[in-house]
Amino acid sequence: MVEEITRTSTSATAPAVTEPRFSVPLSSTRRGARLARLLAAEQLRSWGMPLDPARLIVAELAANAALHGRVPGRSFRLALTLTAPGTLRIEVTDTRGDRWPERARTMDASPRESGYGLLLVEELADRWGVRGGPPPAKTVWAELDLGGNA
Repeated sequence: MVEEITRTSTSATAPAVTEPRFSVPLSSTRRGARLARLLAAEQLRSWGMPLDPARLIVAELAANAALHGRVPGRSFRLALTLTAPGTLRIEVTDTRGDRWPERARTMDASPRESGYGLLLVEELADRWGVRGGPPPAKTVWAELDLGGNA
């Protein structure tokens, strides 16, 4: 039988390694969605990251939050995180947990139907999804594998 033993040293504490993270609340308006895209681009520049396709994903998720996730008087939140294995995680949280986005429709859907924006996200992101909570919120997230750019 193999027993796992964890040893901790109390004499020297290593500094906590934190992932680069940016988070900001924005008004659930067209102006807030535009500001999300501009702030994301500026943050990516400051991290030395390429702007696209992250800027396009932020634009779509923020526009969806302002349009479909809008609750009067409540904001949405944009968060960008660079994770250790070289992944950029984009999260947009709104307060309409009762309205979750559907998986993207095909391009041959009626032009009056929505869903093309999430088709764009699905094509550009390496992974994306939705998670609920805390009530009444939901977060739509997308991840980009950056390879050697992180």
